[in-house]
Amino acid sequence: MELQLALDLVNIPEGIKVVEEVAEHIDIVEIGTPVVINEGLKAVKEIKQAFPTLKVLADLKIMDAGAYEVMKASEAGADIITVLGATDDSTIKGAVEEAKKQGTKILVDMINVKNLEQRAKEVDALGVDYICVHTGYDLQAAGENSFEQLQTIKRVVKNAKTAVAGGIKLNTLPEVVQSQPDLVIVGGGITGQEDKKAVAAKMQELIKEKAHA
Repeated sequence: MELQLALDLVNIPEGIKVVEEVAEHIDIVEIGTPVVINEGLKAVKEIKQAFPTLKVLADLKIMDAGAYEVMKASEAGADIITVLGATDDSTIKGAVEEAKKQGTKILVDMINVKNLEQRAKEVDALGVDYICVHTGYDLQAAGENSFEQLQTIKRVVKNAKTAVAGGIKLNTLPEVVQSQPDLVIVGGGITGQEDKKAVAAKMQELIKEKAHA
């Protein structure tokens, strides 16, 4: 089980500063969609250069032009690139083929997918590396969580690794790790805390304990 830190509301220098604090306790740094929109793929490049031992995920949320966007993100140094599960199969296939050429991985974000179980089965068959349940920022405010969705996809996904994102905090993490996702994605649960390093260390501990349990 791996821990991914999502950077969403920072510029590049701020992002580097946050990652410096917690680098030893995380496996993957996510350059969140707002950062990509504000800074471009330069953010991926600079974080990767600053932290060569960490994997970097570019949260592009690709909906079209899968192969081209995966190529560009891979060139910038991304190890994992996100595609939306709500897009069509041909976009996902194009992304997967390009990622294989580039030696990078595809994470499909199932945010706002209507029939989660059915679509997870279909996406799994397309050869993606990760399938991620994700309660979006706007839905979290309405009290939704990704925990039940994770259990849904765990039942049907055979090939891909499973990931979970959306509002995970230290106090909800134990419940999440019980479902044994391969990847846990945390944003504000670390970045919004006073002592980021301590929280990340505690999260890492919970994840590693569970992985070995």
